[in-house]
Formats: sequence, C-alpha cells, structure tokens
Amino acid sequence: MGILHDDVVLLKSPEKEGDPTVITVNCPDKLGLANDLCRILLFFEFNISRVDFATDGKWCYIVLWVVGKPTTKWGLVKKRLVAACPSCYSASGISYYRAELLQPPKPPDVFLLKLCSHDRSGLLHDITEVLCELELNIQRVKVSTTPDGKVLDLFFITDTRELLHTKKRQEDTKEHLRVTLGDAFICDIEKVGLEVTACSQASPYLPSAITDETFSFEIPEKHHNGTSLTNCPSITMDNYLSPSHTLVQIVCRDYRGLLYDLMRTLKDYNIQISYGRGTTKQKKNCEIDLFIVQADGKKIVDSSKQSALCSRLFKELARPLRVAVVSRGPDTELLVANPVELSGRGRPRVFYDVTLALKMLNLCIFSAEIGRHVIEHRECEVYRFLLQEGDCLSVPRHKIEERVWNTLMGWE
Repeated sequence: MGILHDDVVLLKSPEKEGDPTVITVNCPDKLGLANDLCRILLFFEFNISRVDFATDGKWCYIVLWVVGKPTTKWGLVKKRLVAACPSCYSASGISYYRAELLQPPKPPDVFLLKLCSHDRSGLLHDITEVLCELELNIQRVKVSTTPDGKVLDLFFITDTRELLHTKKRQEDTKEHLRVTLGDAFICDIEKVGLEVTACSQASPYLPSAITDETFSFEIPEKHHNGTSLTNCPSITMDNYLSPSHTLVQIVCRDYRGLLYDLMRTLKDYNIQISYGRGTTKQKKNCEIDLFIVQADGKKIVDSSKQSALCSRLFKELARPLRVAVVSRGPDTELLVANPVELSGRGRPRVFYDVTLALKMLNLCIFSAEIGRHVIEHRECEVYRFLLQEGDCLSVPRHKIEERVWNTLMGWE
C-alpha cells in the first residue's frame, strides 16, 4: 500500500557541528522529480555536498547531504519537499487514486503588491528579503524613483502557501513590511486577473538597447570575469561501461544551484536518470556520475544526440546566468538573464541575490523591472536595474559585475 506519508522525506540532523544534514526522499518516481527537489533546496539556499539517487522507473530513492543556515526552517523545508513528491497511491497498484493527480496543476493566483516609501540604500533588497521569508514569489516587478526621493514599487507575486487571498495573510505581510520599512510607507495588496497580468508582460523581443550579443549563450575563450577555460566543466559520455545506460561524467567547479542547473537541463531534454552520485571535493570541485536513458528507456547511441547534450550541459554549467553592466548614455544599467525551464519556471532567488549584491556595494537602484524575453531562441527572465549615477562613479563597472556574479554563484 506504499509508505507512510511522514516517511516520504526524512531529515537526519548532523551528529556534530559542521556536519551536513542528511535528507532522504523515498517516493514514486516521475520525470523531473530531482529537478523539482533541487529547485526547492536552491530556494532555501542549501549547499549540497553529496548526493546519491537511484530509480527503477517507478520508485525513486534519493539521499542528499546538505548544509543550511542557522535560520533554516527545517519543518517548512520538509513540507515543501513532501509536496513535490508524487502521491504514494500512484505507485501502489491502486487504480482508483485521486483523479485530480492526473490533472495539470492550476496556475497560482497572482496578486499585485503596491508599495510607496522614501528611498534609501538597500531598500529594494530589504523588501525582497521579507517577501522571500514569507514564501511570496516575485513574478514581475516594476520599481521607480520619483525626483523627490520617493519609491513606487509594483510587485506581481504568488503565494506558496496559497493564503494571500485571506485578510489575515495580507495583514501579516503588511506587518512584516512595516517592521522593515517603518511606519512611513503605504502598502496595498489585491488579486489581479489574467488581463492585468497579461498587460504586465514584457514583449517577448529584447528591447533595442539590448542585443543578443549582450547575453550570448556561446562560451568565449575566456570564461566569465576572465576565468580560464581550464575551470570550465569537463563532460564525457561512455556507452561501454553499462549495457543498458549511457554514463555521463562531469567535473566542474562547485557553485550554488549546480545540481539544479544539471537536473533542469536533463529534464528539458526528457532524460531519465537511473542512478547517480555526486560529491564536492574540498568545497570547490564537484564530481558527478550519472547513468541515464532516453524517454524510450534506451541509452543514447546517436553521436549527434550525444554531442548536442554535452554541448548544452557545458553551456549551462559554465554560465548558468548572464550578467552584464552596460552604459545607457550617462547612466549605468545592470542586466541579468536567467534561462527558464520548458515548464515556464525561472531560477529562484535571482532578484534577491542581485539586490543583495548591490546593497553590499552600497549602490542605490533608480529603477528595476523583470521581463521575459527570447534570447537566441530561448525564453529568459531578464532583470534590468538602472543604477543611480552618483553612486556608480565610486564603483568600477567590472567590480559591480563581479560582485553580482559571485553572489549569484554563492562564492561570497
């Protein structure tokens, strides 16, 4: 009849300070399950030091060794991981399991959060931090500063807890914001319809001021910030070691979100992982072995398919995001491009990390917005931050780019 609901995800606390917490997931398998779990761990800012997973195509067993933060809410982490796992009924042989499990998930309700307050350094990050702590996901944002030093923020958000339609949840959100911003602010939350969210969508085409070359997905001779290609991923495929699986071996520098980027790429290629193991050596280099098959259950024997998958993995792991600081006449604009999954979800916490980096540099944001655009035939979330001119003069533009990149990668 399956396993108990409480046993789907087990957390084992570290035996001594500094050791990782062990997360065990034991549930029915589905395509992209590892991707969904790694996305949750990335949202909670975990560092994954080791991973083992195996599946027979019906049942999946995953063990992750993770390091969290002192503020990590482990009960909430478990709740989110359990919610991502398929119901045990789907693998129990019972034919009458709930019909709603067969239905595609309902799109979450979208709410418009309007904020008006006095501008100050780090304000946007402080607001974003509150929203993240409350599990409110930012879908779109439009931030602008008036000549008299006031800020008008428009956040299109969804609620992971699905409670923002209630007065209690809205008042709780406002109170958390009031603690951070003080009493001198105006806040309003309202549910918006599809017509409003559609109007808020950016054009799928890049603005004329931004070209594809700004966010090229090709890897140059020098990696980001001048890093040599010797630090880029090493990816090899082997069809001889296993009679039924293709072995993919990856060696690369570790960074926050590495496992998520790997899993989302394989999910987008409809690749199933039968067995895998990954470890991080000395908190720097990561070694991963994956035994994979195609959707038809067969190994990848076509050399062109192997080459295409290797090339895509190399690009995704070498440059999972694109960061650029460009001139807009006398102004400075920071641009960050985040490729989205085929399912339509973008990488979590990008806005949080970018605003944190700018706060650390003591740079003020004059305006900010998030839009989805097509870059080299791929949909991306593009984050645009217009920085206040006086502040930027004190920080070289390559330093801004480097700080943002390091924060996104977790190399702080």
